[in-house]
Amino acid sequence: MISSLSRTAGFVALACMLGAPPVSAQTAPKPPEPSTLQANADMAKTLPFADRRDFDDAMRGFIATVPDALVPGAGPRPAWSMKPYDFLKADVPADTVNPSLWRQAQLNAMHGLFQVTDRVYQVRGFDLANMTIVEGDSSLIVIDPLLTAETARAALDLYYQHRPRKPVGTVIYSHGHADHFGGVKGVTTEADVAAGKVQVLAPAGFMETAVAENILAGNAMSRRSQYQFGSLLPPGVRGQVDTGLGKALARGTVTLIAPTASIDKPTEARTIDGVEFVFHLVPGSEAPSEMLMYLPQFRVLNMAEDVTHNMHNLYTIRGAEVRDGNLWSKYIDEARVAFGGKADVLIAQHHWPTFGQDRIVDLLKKQRDMYKFINDQSLRLLNQGYTAADIAETLRMPASLSQEWSARGYYGTLRHNAKAVYQKYLGWYDANPANLDPLPPVAYAKKTIEYMGGADAVIARARDDFRKGEFRWVASAMNQVVYADPSNRAARELGADALEQLGYQSEAGTWRSAYLVGAMELRNGVPKISIGSSANADTLKAVSNDLFFDFLGVRLDAAKAEGKKLVINWNFTDSNQQFVLTLENSALTHIAGQQPGADATVTLSRATLDAVTLKETSFPAAVLTGKVKIEGDRAKLAELMSMLDTFEPMFPVVEPRR
Repeated sequence: MISSLSRTAGFVALACMLGAPPVSAQTAPKPPEPSTLQANADMAKTLPFADRRDFDDAMRGFIATVPDALVPGAGPRPAWSMKPYDFLKADVPADTVNPSLWRQAQLNAMHGLFQVTDRVYQVRGFDLANMTIVEGDSSLIVIDPLLTAETARAALDLYYQHRPRKPVGTVIYSHGHADHFGGVKGVTTEADVAAGKVQVLAPAGFMETAVAENILAGNAMSRRSQYQFGSLLPPGVRGQVDTGLGKALARGTVTLIAPTASIDKPTEARTIDGVEFVFHLVPGSEAPSEMLMYLPQFRVLNMAEDVTHNMHNLYTIRGAEVRDGNLWSKYIDEARVAFGGKADVLIAQHHWPTFGQDRIVDLLKKQRDMYKFINDQSLRLLNQGYTAADIAETLRMPASLSQEWSARGYYGTLRHNAKAVYQKYLGWYDANPANLDPLPPVAYAKKTIEYMGGADAVIARARDDFRKGEFRWVASAMNQVVYADPSNRAARELGADALEQLGYQSEAGTWRSAYLVGAMELRNGVPKISIGSSANADTLKAVSNDLFFDFLGVRLDAAKAEGKKLVINWNFTDSNQQFVLTLENSALTHIAGQQPGADATVTLSRATLDAVTLKETSFPAAVLTGKVKIEGDRAKLAELMSMLDTFEPMFPVVEPRR
């Protein structure tokens, strides 16, 4: 009944999907055009590549790893391996990769167990995120157990090979994105948590946001995540290279154990097995529920995902609510004032540490100013009447930030973050009435191509522009031809060629992946692959009953519901919650309570409803076993179920729906 669940939705679905066999019989990628070679050569001249401090920091404290960071999976494909990225060992960047992204990709390819400082360790390069391990007096404190149970278990095993085998006593989630909690059952068990042997600590609101952030748009986010993370691309110099934030997403089992305690105060000090923690809540920064941590005994500041070695996203291209750059900046400054002068090491749950108090304060200031600059300067320009596209084209980072590796747009970009600020404050409409109600994409494309003299004329002109290196325009023009006629092979091929060159030039790992996946699908069509559901027994537990019914409303096919009315009472035996679900005017609404005279009353536990959702049983079968009791007209429940859509996970993106 629920098919998709948020960045959690994207991560869970992709973690399942990545076990699928690669798409066969694909058109091979093409070489770089002369203009791409020139663009990348020019880029290499603009940045301080001689500065190797990040490489020194990334390897500092290295203890050991396993060959290729290989983590076996449940099937023939590994859950994780760095072997496919051996091409990054080359000293000279490939001519199909932006040299700045190549540098970031090399840094993200470093893997193993690292000592940060006394009693603080990280396993890096075994998943998209890092696992941080703090040695308590008698147990381990694990911060962010990666995306999958397989990689988390392997990371902990690597630690145990080189350090005393203390049991895990505490798991801390820094925030509610799946790459920071999904591997929890690789480091502990639900039984040990239930027995009180292990506590799980998270920021306030974690469970509500862990799977609820954009659950209602989860199917679309899952599909779009394939573009952002390049999960459909093979690793290689003409394929997936890096996400910017980390190497890639692990394949495997995404799990979740609910927190046993939460941090509720803006700043809260706790001692966990002899280790002092100062937690600082930063809700609404990189995630709706997130917290930073300072460990005074070890002078370590953990900035979670609010300060990493790249520009992050105010808007993520997989789709999500826009983040507040002004608020994000303020949180960083609060951390600088409270902890910056007391920290000798700054770590995050992605990338590598920064060592030395002066460098830490400098990094915090520059990250603070980066997000504030984007926010304020975008607002300045929109107040002058610039549109989102104008701002993206106009805004340039100040020289003092543009030369900072940690401010480069490997994951977020200045262009799309500036548009995010416009979206946050003004929305999609640019105030030009011509754009208030334009033709829909297919009709618009057909009229545009007609006005331009037909597809053949457009393609002929576009070929000339392609040779000039005008790839942005060619991609846009061919998109119009494809939308006007998806069967136009010449337009698909030329559009793919243009996207491919844009990918080869992109500094952002996310943009590169999006361009190259788009090129692949223009050439080969939407991959015919099976994606596992992003709902599982662990993540479903975090979906409130209220949100469950909200999602049923999203799935209602209004045409099938036209003219129909029904009222169903729901009683949940485990939580004693009651709801009235009403269908009227092709809208499905719900409210707490019970309505006398309802068409039917359904009594069940939430666990039974989850089993129906996971297709482990059905309502009729559950009725027969006594797990569901239906009073009144049973046909009304079946009628409601028949009106619900099942979303197609592999919908077209670079061509219209047909």
